[in-house]
Amino acid sequence: MQTRHIGDITINRVLEIEEPFISPFEIFDDATPEFIDPHRHWLEPKALDPQTGKMILPVQSYLLRTRRHTILIDTCIGCRKSYDGVPEWKDRRDDAWLRNLTATGVALRDIDYVFCTHMHVDHCGWNTQLQDGRWVPTFPNARYIFARDEYAFFETQNNAVFRENVLPVMEAGQAVLVDSDYQLDDNIWLTPTPGHTAGHVAVNIGSQGHTAIMIGDMLHTPLQLIYPDWTPNFDFDLPLAIASRRKFLDTCCDTNTLVLTAHLPSPSVGHVVFHPKREFDFNYL
Repeated sequence: MQTRHIGDITINRVLEIEEPFISPFEIFDDATPEFIDPHRHWLEPKALDPQTGKMILPVQSYLLRTRRHTILIDTCIGCRKSYDGVPEWKDRRDDAWLRNLTATGVALRDIDYVFCTHMHVDHCGWNTQLQDGRWVPTFPNARYIFARDEYAFFETQNNAVFRENVLPVMEAGQAVLVDSDYQLDDNIWLTPTPGHTAGHVAVNIGSQGHTAIMIGDMLHTPLQLIYPDWTPNFDFDLPLAIASRRKFLDTCCDTNTLVLTAHLPSPSVGHVVFHPKREFDFNYL
């Protein structure tokens, strides 16, 4: 398992799954073969499966170890959940994510903070586990950091994801509702990046003059580097999602900020750079 460093902070990816997931034509209203075919030579086979035409989207978390804290950013899909929007994700019994987390040498009791970029099923699933018929927090000693706007929106939705992955954390007294620009300390702080969901946030990481950012779902695929105005049709607010993505790309382009992505194909980490023919590119590390 590769370990990266931002100053004196160590970062590990914790992968749950990585496989062909969905066709770009299903989620991007502007996607047509005319726009995608010229780019297949560099999208395939890493980001686009040549057999099925589906985008390859990992589901993963990031584990941070600072001088003070052990932190998880997002917690993937989880097991035994009732969400059925993606049939393969319902009632999963594969605990690969837990095993991959354990392989880092970190136990569940060691996690001090869980940061949630947003409350979609593939970002908060391992927040909880089923024990004796009840959903309980997976990380017994952790404080779970939820953006207040995000929590308020999903509380009104009260869907299965909220009831199974978020509400039990609140009921256990382990949830902390914060503003979207919350700062934990000089190493970790949030940036509001709404659009994909109502209260979506990015998590910034800084140490010894070095910076990184975990961007959640501001990007799902390298196609959005070519076409930054393409946004999934399931986004909460499409114009706002485009604005957040463009602001992020413009701000991070050609800087030393390390970008940690939720769904870009492995290794999923790199730098946003200018590309003269397609506006932006991503240099994987």
